[in-house]
Amino acid sequence: MRMNSNISSLNAAMAMETSIFPFTCMNSLFPSQQLWILGSRELIFSFQVELARHVPNPYSERIDPLFFCEQIFLNSIQDPLFTSETKYANLVSKPKESIKIYVPTNPRGAESLPPGIIESQSDLYLHGLRRNLTELVAKPKYLLVLTVGYLQKAIVDDIISKFSENFSFVLLHYDGKTSEWDEFEWSQRAIHVSIRRQTKWWYAKRFLHPDIIAPYEYIFLWDEDLGVENFNAEEYIKLARKYGLEISQPGLDPKNFLQWSMTERRDDVEVHKETVDRTGWCRDPHLPPCAGFVEIMAPVFSRESWRCVWHMIQNDLVHGWGLDLSLQRCVKPAHEKIGVVDAQWIEHKGVPSLGDQGKAIDGKAPWKGVRARCFAEWKEFDRRMWKAEQEHLNLTMH
Repeated sequence: MRMNSNISSLNAAMAMETSIFPFTCMNSLFPSQQLWILGSRELIFSFQVELARHVPNPYSERIDPLFFCEQIFLNSIQDPLFTSETKYANLVSKPKESIKIYVPTNPRGAESLPPGIIESQSDLYLHGLRRNLTELVAKPKYLLVLTVGYLQKAIVDDIISKFSENFSFVLLHYDGKTSEWDEFEWSQRAIHVSIRRQTKWWYAKRFLHPDIIAPYEYIFLWDEDLGVENFNAEEYIKLARKYGLEISQPGLDPKNFLQWSMTERRDDVEVHKETVDRTGWCRDPHLPPCAGFVEIMAPVFSRESWRCVWHMIQNDLVHGWGLDLSLQRCVKPAHEKIGVVDAQWIEHKGVPSLGDQGKAIDGKAPWKGVRARCFAEWKEFDRRMWKAEQEHLNLTMH
């Protein structure tokens, strides 16, 4: 909308400290008549008084009369009771020199902002484009994150069927296929992130910052090749709370692809926190892999524990090998707050997935190259952890 006004008289009046001046704006939609845009001379008069009071002479050259006409007109349409006293501050900002804010307790880089405007955390809640601002959006309490390929769509659909509407869903697509998932009703309310041939832990470091997923009480960070016939997510969370588990995983069916005795499902307890078979495995029964340990295949993190674990994930060690043996650093005492939920258990299917993406190199199948990289990352992670510990110890000793 364009406005016309008696600019010269307006500028002249504005140059005076306390002048009261008449002026009108010409609405381009009504070219044949001049309008007192607030509806009465009294309201215009009020605006003129406030203009002189709030805009002293040194700043008069910064005022664009056309801008004032347009803004006052728009405000008057939205609120017939518009007065300069209540809304004038929206039209003119005070000079930057007159506002000095520095709050050292604000987040780094935001010290110049008033604390009341700062949003230091976010969420993954979905908002409608035309939703009323006062209308509540759905706010799930928990988060399920799956790294997926479209070939495993049936397994993924089964997994999600075990998670209620109390969960937000995030699908991390390593094969670049996203729209194909629209055949499933739940896909419309899921968040899809797609970067080809990237791993769960690569995604987690870049898209699951603790301040982004802060509203969620529990985060399920799962692979896609899991059988869930004997699993229910809501019942799982009840048991995690009951036994005080900050980091956990479902028990694993011992018939398929079992790597660690600690994660083997037991049928005589709801939860276990230590392994029975310690022969040759552990130097301390309260340390990994005999306690304080879950695998990186299907971990479940509390909000508090994830904040620590996220910082331990290395940017360039994308497979996460070695991370499972260090999870115990994030909760204390680990042998009480890390455990396996036996009453809600899963099956590791071991189907071809991300490890089979790509082409053979030097005659080796893709999965062999991936496996070699995993072992190399494990060794490197251990080296970095040892180095970091030594540096910290040396620092604290001086």
